[in-house]
Amino acid sequence: MGMASEPSFDLVVIGSGPGGEGAAMQAAKQGRSVAIIERYGKLGGGCVHWGTIPSKSLRYMIFRMTDTNSNPVFRAAGASLKLDFPELRKAAGSVIQRQVDMRTGFYERNSVPILRGHARFLDAKTLEVEEPSGVRRRVQAGAVVIATGSRPYRPPDVDFSHPRIFDSDTILNLNFTPQSVTVYGAGVIGCEYTTMFRNLNCKVNLINTRAKLLEFLDDEIIDALAYHMRDRGVLIRHNETYDRITGTDDGAVLSLCSGKQLKTDILLWANGRSGNTQDLGLENAGLAVNSRGHLEVNDDLQTAVPHIYAVGDVIGFPSLASAAYVQGRYAAGHCFRGDVQRTMTHEIPTGIYTSPEISSVGRTERELTAAKIPYEIGHAQYKNLARAQITGQTVGMLKLLFHRDTLEVLGVHCFGANAAEIIHIGQAILAQRPPANSLLYFINTTFNYPTMAEAYRVAALNGYNRLF
Repeated sequence: MGMASEPSFDLVVIGSGPGGEGAAMQAAKQGRSVAIIERYGKLGGGCVHWGTIPSKSLRYMIFRMTDTNSNPVFRAAGASLKLDFPELRKAAGSVIQRQVDMRTGFYERNSVPILRGHARFLDAKTLEVEEPSGVRRRVQAGAVVIATGSRPYRPPDVDFSHPRIFDSDTILNLNFTPQSVTVYGAGVIGCEYTTMFRNLNCKVNLINTRAKLLEFLDDEIIDALAYHMRDRGVLIRHNETYDRITGTDDGAVLSLCSGKQLKTDILLWANGRSGNTQDLGLENAGLAVNSRGHLEVNDDLQTAVPHIYAVGDVIGFPSLASAAYVQGRYAAGHCFRGDVQRTMTHEIPTGIYTSPEISSVGRTERELTAAKIPYEIGHAQYKNLARAQITGQTVGMLKLLFHRDTLEVLGVHCFGANAAEIIHIGQAILAQRPPANSLLYFINTTFNYPTMAEAYRVAALNGYNRLF
């Protein structure tokens, strides 16, 4: 194919997950010519097909089943649901298809061509797209956004082809409900699946390679999660490392370096993820990756080659769909406009869909203490809220951290039902500059009653009363 016939775009985006979509839509809205390269048969990336959407749909179906079965009114009427794992998993199918259809529509409406196939750099501004049929096409790119996402890290000595050994992608294809599960790795994915399996009445071992669960969270939240997991019957083992994992006819055996052996019906490996950077021809563009396959970027999400950006899971932490989308938008804005609101990519809330869920934004007690910032704490316990008493979801709390002199809100941490929704009220105040960012906002605002949101007023008053 001659150079003249090679299509040229202002921006070429690799990957159609949240990061790629954010970049492509932002550039298209700015009137730029954009193409997106996607090697999977359908749009949406890992978020739609293997991660966020299917796992959260599964979690919701498990919640509905357990909620029905634990409701004394339904129990008295003889109602009982007993669905197995594949049946619960089916519910996600229609959601995934709706997401794919919706996202395909975005590209059609904004005249963004979808180039199907695997992308490789030939040089810093030329990409080759290898279609599933083997046909190869070239495209020229003024700028590139790499949004190829991540996949579960697979150590070479673990046999993932064994029918009883899974990672977070393959677990979605589990075709029976196990009676016992070992989850190796207590990061976000490990903790989320631990609580899902426990809610299905499986016996669960959670093996943590570190000293605490989810160390980036506030200590009080971590303690609450660990307590609640144990209260539900989860066996947590900290500071353990695997020696070997052996599949058997009827299960999997985890042998730990400490000498312990655990046999369960299945094993879920949830220890780390790798950036999808293999076979991208990055060396032809002058780029290299770290040991986990991640690309290093600067504050503007530029790689070592300034016109090539990287966003989302492929750059590592925080590896959230929400962060990827906003990073994609930022990268495209920075590429074509130069000046972008940097606050877009700051103060990104975490949403962790354990049961109960966790969400936080801003700083933790640990960080504030280390920085010698004089903070105070306001608590609201869910069990004291009328709304939680009505719904029966009384496990949890909202915690506000604020400056004891200026009353500036410094951190918001929530553990319990609807945490990932509730957090945004605190986020909106945290994002303001003083005096708009003040604990007094929550004290002087009228919240609907009964709601979970009124926890902010309760927590603010609780903290304010500590000052005197």
